[in-house]
Amino acid sequence: MSTTYQRLLQPGKIGSVEIPNRIVKAPQSTGLSNMDGSVSERLIRHYRELARGGTGLIIVEYAYIDKIASKSAHCQLGISDNEHISGLTWLAENIKEEGCRAAIQLEHCGSQKLLGTPPIKAASAVTWPLLYQRMGANAVPEPLTIPEIEAIVEAFGEAALRAKTAGFELIEIHGAHGYLITNFLSPHTNKRHDIYGGSLENRMRLLIQVFESVRRRVGDGFPVSVRLSGTDYEPDGFGIEETIEVCKVLESKGIDAIHVSGGDNQQMIHQISPMAIPAGHNVWAAEAIKKAVRVPVIASGSITTPELAADILATEKADFIGLGRPLWADQHWVRKLREDRPEDIRPCIRCNEGCLERSFFKFKAVTCAVNPTVGREGELEIELAEVRKNIAVVGGGPAGMEAARVSAVRGHEVTLYEKRQLGGSLLGALVPRFKSDIKPFLNYLQTQILKLNVRIIEAEATIKVLQNGGFDTVIIATGTTPVELNVAGIDKPFVYNVSQVLENGINVGKKVIVVGGGIVGIEAALWLDEHNKEVVVVEMKNQILMDCTETDQTALREKLAISQIKVYEGNKLEEIVDDGVIVKQNEEAFKISGDTVFLAVGHQPDQELAEKLREKTKLEVYTIGDCVNPGKIFDAIHTAYKTARKI
Repeated sequence: MSTTYQRLLQPGKIGSVEIPNRIVKAPQSTGLSNMDGSVSERLIRHYRELARGGTGLIIVEYAYIDKIASKSAHCQLGISDNEHISGLTWLAENIKEEGCRAAIQLEHCGSQKLLGTPPIKAASAVTWPLLYQRMGANAVPEPLTIPEIEAIVEAFGEAALRAKTAGFELIEIHGAHGYLITNFLSPHTNKRHDIYGGSLENRMRLLIQVFESVRRRVGDGFPVSVRLSGTDYEPDGFGIEETIEVCKVLESKGIDAIHVSGGDNQQMIHQISPMAIPAGHNVWAAEAIKKAVRVPVIASGSITTPELAADILATEKADFIGLGRPLWADQHWVRKLREDRPEDIRPCIRCNEGCLERSFFKFKAVTCAVNPTVGREGELEIELAEVRKNIAVVGGGPAGMEAARVSAVRGHEVTLYEKRQLGGSLLGALVPRFKSDIKPFLNYLQTQILKLNVRIIEAEATIKVLQNGGFDTVIIATGTTPVELNVAGIDKPFVYNVSQVLENGINVGKKVIVVGGGIVGIEAALWLDEHNKEVVVVEMKNQILMDCTETDQTALREKLAISQIKVYEGNKLEEIVDDGVIVKQNEEAFKISGDTVFLAVGHQPDQELAEKLREKTKLEVYTIGDCVNPGKIFDAIHTAYKTARKI
């Protein structure tokens, strides 16, 4: 094993509990529980697989502590009633039986009640803006009365006792991310004038009372941690200086560990950072807190690679590493590291597509763009094929490489045809500096198919080649072709498709007009801006970035705000002329000057080869990825995986 990673795999202690290694599964809601908050078989399978993967400590997702107003999300885990103990015991036992330590996080949602159902209770009548957009005045919280606060403090303690009774070995209090305790800690959301508002001493009072209630119920020797945002990143919010003071008070009262994150749901890009935000985004806060306390500190937030995790421990910025999304991208992250196979770890690309957008915002169960088995453990495993086939995969993009990988794991003989370079759409996607997460994923896919002895042919797969190649099955992953615009001047020599430039490095002029304000167009514009080009974006719709996640929208808009890029929304391209473009808005046409035009107006499936194969041969033909329907990495990987595992 490389000495780089040895410290990650060394045991450590939190309170009286020895953790087998320094990797902690940071809690994130899965939406896998039953509607009443009880443990489901699906939830058991999910956490059992994580435990089998070698994680030292699993802090299962946040559990709501009462039946009044603490439940935040759909199918959230509950710990509000003694009837939950039976299922929670089942969950804790499954985790521990795999050699992993089991913990649980206790939570009251406060103002961030994604369900949007009344009552919504918080420190003050300060709403979560996104919820207000959905619900209007119903999203404004009711300020908690002191008797209600006292009842919540007791509910936390009772929930902690249930957790201990169920067999969990550590309890974490959720004091981060804009939930109830943060509503009290932050001046941004706490406008009270009683003993719970105003000074820091008053604003931390609820957290201290919750901790003391938990401690009374579980006893002095039982480990209790707290998760805090180093800062909520609100302009008038809770900063690192105040967080450090809170940590010192908690340490004096006997807290066993501090788990450091950042942001609230309004500042979600600091909490669940997309790839446009630098990796290890909140490690600075963990480092600052570690310098001020003696109890163990867990650093979490966009720590995506073993190299980064190892460096954090080596430079003593934290004592443990909290991984959330990376352990969904690969449940066996730790086991592969222990087996000295870091190249086999499937990296998280921080796209937030399956773990946030489709789950958190669309009320679905958790999944992962690069790992289709998450949330469906025990259903989608790869098994050896009963009949070994000779399979050709046409196209070396993400879908083609994943199909080749899965087919080879199933025992088939696999040949992959790619006439250009392995990577496909990923090659252009990884060019902008702020999309560096794509490169490790491309490396992973390339490494896997090489290790599995997939035969790679750098040539075009014609019908004749496929028909005479002795193949039983052909998987088509030919991707897309650009949408052709019926616009005068489209054939001028200074007009390029965005992918041409990103993939091939074509030199462009000083003044560039990007036609299309979706995520591809905006990312290209930002890349050009970084290279000191004068950039204008023209978008036909009335709003840009309509095709990306909430976090990508926020992060990219922030980058746009500090760039020199000009954006014209609601403008339709009418003509490309020698010195720019003619656009029209509300029947009024005008010219935008420029010397280069980038087209980022979408793609259409390339199904020509698949159609001809079905028409002219008897080969078994499957289509996957963008050649079925242009989409994202999520769609490419999921269609490839689910198709190949059945062939």
